[in-house]
Amino acid sequence: MSTAATPAEAPRRRRKSTKLKRRQTRLAWLLLVPSLAVVAFVALYPLGKTVFQSFTDEEFLGLNPVSWVGLENYKDLWHDTTFRDSIWTTIKFTVITVAFEFVLGLAIALIVNSSFKGRGVMRAVMLIPWAIPTVVAAQMWKSMLQSNGVISDAGVRLHILSEPHAWIADPSTALAAVAAVDIWKTTPFVALLLLAGLQVIPHDLYEAAEVDGANPLQQFWRITLPLLWPAIFVTLIFRTLDALRVFDVFYVFFGNRLGTQSMAIYAQSTIVGDGYVGYGAAISMAIFLIIALFVVIYLTFQRLVMR
Repeated sequence: MSTAATPAEAPRRRRKSTKLKRRQTRLAWLLLVPSLAVVAFVALYPLGKTVFQSFTDEEFLGLNPVSWVGLENYKDLWHDTTFRDSIWTTIKFTVITVAFEFVLGLAIALIVNSSFKGRGVMRAVMLIPWAIPTVVAAQMWKSMLQSNGVISDAGVRLHILSEPHAWIADPSTALAAVAAVDIWKTTPFVALLLLAGLQVIPHDLYEAAEVDGANPLQQFWRITLPLLWPAIFVTLIFRTLDALRVFDVFYVFFGNRLGTQSMAIYAQSTIVGDGYVGYGAAISMAIFLIIALFVVIYLTFQRLVMR
């Protein structure tokens, strides 16, 4: 018995399908409205207020009336050498930490993804540095990096150093010290993200490659790396955004010391320390634009690679 729709029934079915889609769309919007309202209140409202404040001379304590100054804050920011130094410090920190964390995290993820005895224990142990609160880890490493800390003491005992060295106080090693601490703490997180990407690659592909005579290096370049690109880009974006807005580890190590300020610390010291809310808002908007620029670069590169 034929079940094909007659010419008269076809338009009726299309109308029913269109009505169903409309009802589903309305239901989807109704379910999304509460979430969108929360996002608008939590994210968009502070952003809009910050944009408005960046065009005013508002102060932290609010003792003086707020006046509209237009682009004056941005003009001053353009000539602010301290802010330029904080940008350069933050970018150097970002490049160093993201590069090392990616290489080390990928190596750890590849090792943990292989089959060996005690793999589950190693996966749990490798997350310990990341699980420690950043302020606690930074304070711990700060005490070890002092001139009388265990690192300098071990270096002298092993004849690597001729005398104790104050790693944090020395401008030539300060950035390397804080970068090393961030690499130690965050590499497990990078490894975890990359491990999640490795877990979804079908194992049958590696078995077929072995049958075809491909060695492990060829399997990595021809199978692992191309299929891991989505996870790699997500990891790099997360870590880059996190590094560009770094605050806690820098603040524990250096406070507001000139020459070692990150962009976030300079914004905080301007708003809270100096009390210039309007100028601090302009700094915050500049940081927002710099971070957005990095995101655009990543997304553009992703389209080129995955095309």
